Amino acid sequence: MGLSRRDLLGAGGVAGAGAALGALAPAVATGAPAPEADQAPEASPAPARVRTGFERLADDGYRALAGQRVGVVTNPTGVTADVRHIVDVMHADDRVDLVAVFGPEHGFRGTAQAGGSEGRYDDPATGLPVHDTYLKSGRALADVFAAAGVDTVVFDIQDVGARFYTYIWTLYDAMEAAALAGKRFVVLDRPNPVGGRAALGPVLHREFATFVGREPIAQAHGMTVAELARLFNGEFLATPVQLDTVPMSGWRRGDLFDATRLPWVPPSPNMPTPDTALVYSGTCLFEGTNLSEGRGTTRPFELLGAEGIDGGWAEAANGQGPAGVRLREAYFTPTFSKFEGRTIGGVQLHVHDRAAFDPVRTAIALLVTAKRSWSGFAWRADHWIDRLTGSASVRTLIDAGADTDEVVGAWQDDLAAFRAVRQGYLHYR
Repeated sequence: MGLSRRDLLGAGGVAGAGAALGALAPAVATGAPAPEADQAPEASPAPARVRTGFERLADDGYRALAGQRVGVVTNPTGVTADVRHIVDVMHADDRVDLVAVFGPEHGFRGTAQAGGSEGRYDDPATGLPVHDTYLKSGRALADVFAAAGVDTVVFDIQDVGARFYTYIWTLYDAMEAAALAGKRFVVLDRPNPVGGRAALGPVLHREFATFVGREPIAQAHGMTVAELARLFNGEFLATPVQLDTVPMSGWRRGDLFDATRLPWVPPSPNMPTPDTALVYSGTCLFEGTNLSEGRGTTRPFELLGAEGIDGGWAEAANGQGPAGVRLREAYFTPTFSKFEGRTIGGVQLHVHDRAAFDPVRTAIALLVTAKRSWSGFAWRADHWIDRLTGSASVRTLIDAGADTDEVVGAWQDDLAAFRAVRQGYLHYR
């Protein structure tokens, strides 16, 4: 079942964008309108270093948090340009009344693997209480915020631009819970490391909603977390939260992470580099198959494979002509996850033209050719691929023998509708 523009817009439509800005609206709303969603990045002179939302908040003496008891939703990516954690910085500053930290999947300090968290504890470095938010939502999470005694919840986590990366749904759940608890919500913006020009891939259908996709957005959304927060508040939350956003300075929609001159801190254990993020919104789909997605290697999501695969897969996938990437026959031995300790064959992605590269289309080409060239190919028995793609369409089309163009063509109407809605919430040029 597809989504109409009315389904995506909801009752408020794009007019809801401005209402979400709150006290910091002038900072977010200044500047010329953002470009159309599907324009390609353009070469231009390197900018000065991007200043994150946290840096701009600190530069302003934390005035947006004055008189508030503050709790922060963050993880190891919440750092300054000199890689100090913002919790440590704020805790040492008398201008901020920081009283609690809220840890998402993998935890506040990042000690947990995928699907894990750190639980409730007192942070040894600051003495602050750290509350576990992973897999909590609605009233249960609202109760956590209430028990922590905060007036304002601040969010500062580096996203990677994919719908199924769970931190954006931590953002969504925290916004919903803050509204239920009567708390103010402030989002400190960070770059989308894969750029923000294009929205790509299938749009989630609500009957497939899970923690890897709560609402109908594209698989590669092409937005920053502050822009997503405005979209969530204007389109999807039944009760909008009192939302303020602190934008970055110096970031442009065509910028990839290396253009920001910011330090890269892995947002999760299997996201070691910005190169991982570049392919992740596509190749994470292999989590829904019996092939390895490269977990347990030094190149997760860039290496894909299984026992019984040889160079024929790389040859077949290259024959699909994926733009901006070359696929190399590769052999590797995962140290954990699928095929742990066994040498397997497959492909490695080598992106040579980042502006032309479409990670989602490339992943579909790889799925189509894997299904055709390897007799052992299978979807996960729980049809996890449907949760990742947001519907049953990709799986059923590939099973029916569809080619890459047919699979990609099936989601274009939904994607066009999402792009139209998304346009009203874009801030950066």
